[in-house]
Amino acid sequence: MTLSQADYRDRMTEALRTSRADFTDIRLELIETTDVRYRGGRLEAATTGRDCGGIVRCLAGGRWGTASFNSLEDLPARVDEAYACAQSVPSGDVALAPVEPVVDVVPAPIVRDFRQVNLSAKKALAKGYSDLILAQPSVTDARTSFSDRFCACYYASSEGSFIYQEHPYAVLGLSATARDGSEVQSAGDGIACGLDVGLAEGREDVALEVAGRAHALLAAPPVKGGVYTVILGPRMAGLFVHEAFGHLSESDFLADSPKAQEMMTLGRRFGREFLNITDGGAAAPGLRGNMKYDDEGVRCGDTDLVREGVLVGRLHSRETAGRMGERPTGNARATFYRYPPIVRMTNTRILPGPHHLEDMLADIKLGVYAKYSGGGQTFMENFAFASGGSYMIRDGQVAELVRDVNFGGNLFTTLANIDAVADDFTWGASGGSCGKGQEMWLPVGMGAPHVRVREVLIGGR
Repeated sequence: MTLSQADYRDRMTEALRTSRADFTDIRLELIETTDVRYRGGRLEAATTGRDCGGIVRCLAGGRWGTASFNSLEDLPARVDEAYACAQSVPSGDVALAPVEPVVDVVPAPIVRDFRQVNLSAKKALAKGYSDLILAQPSVTDARTSFSDRFCACYYASSEGSFIYQEHPYAVLGLSATARDGSEVQSAGDGIACGLDVGLAEGREDVALEVAGRAHALLAAPPVKGGVYTVILGPRMAGLFVHEAFGHLSESDFLADSPKAQEMMTLGRRFGREFLNITDGGAAAPGLRGNMKYDDEGVRCGDTDLVREGVLVGRLHSRETAGRMGERPTGNARATFYRYPPIVRMTNTRILPGPHHLEDMLADIKLGVYAKYSGGGQTFMENFAFASGGSYMIRDGQVAELVRDVNFGGNLFTTLANIDAVADDFTWGASGGSCGKGQEMWLPVGMGAPHVRVREVLIGGR
């Protein structure tokens, strides 16, 4: 039986009326997925799926209880279960920051819907890129994929909120492995196309760049380890601000760590006056991290984190905002209906600065231009990243390609050493995702201009 939005609202509202908790909310997700993957020219997966489920949260006496479900028929029973779970917790001090109830319907502004493209066409799309990559010099393996997920999400709370939102996510993934004897190098890229599947078509340029970069890395010399002035390309700078800074701004981490609170004290100067960092669910159309409301029904605004070099804000759920006496920022997000929302970034960016890339390069005698992002990891204020493709800078000019570029350091030292931020801001188009405490990856956006950092330790040979 197909239910209307009004039917879902009636059933969720009726279940909320049965709750004995101080606060109760229900999040319901109807999900459609497709996953097509090729490796080495061979089809590895071609699947479609549908799922339906949700989660109930009850807050009773400062204690949370949750219960997940896959059928609306037993929703009142799941409300009772969530309340019983809360009652079983020995003690708690959770207090939610107040928000105004919201009733809204938020359809996705889709240009061309990936759900209208059949599985055969998606297979042909991924295979075409696979064949093209495999035909390039030195390439011995290719991995291509087209994965999409459409989530129709309903949210209702005992405070009177009812929100329907649509979240379409789709990504074209491309990677190449090149070999020359025992030497092996890889390169990859992706294209996010959740609102317009047409963005994944006709992208032979990206496939050729990936294959060409893998081939070129075979002959590229390893970077010589040392301390350099580094220019981070927009992709690398976007990854840096997300991983090294953004996670420290998530207040569920801060609330339980006195050391982190000391490091992230509001009013602390982190950098120069041209360093500005924000996070927001509606920063620009079509971004992976976009949402009008978070998974607690809180409006997603644009949150200033660093303004003119000074820490001025943090990312909050209602719980962390209540605990720290601040306002919710619309950053409570969950990867899947089985999980309660936790504090997560949406679209994080370094804002454009007053400098020009040519001038930033001009006075570098010997440096590194980290253009392509690779993997990264952080621990508290320390970080380590790898670049998926970098170039030496010699006498103010971008010179030869080098590989094995790894750099790390202390976040606060690195922020203080940013001495130029360019005016050429771009959002990453590769389909960024973030993992934190839940088994699935969460779509996020990352953006930055070119950023110059002095005294960066580069690991190499």
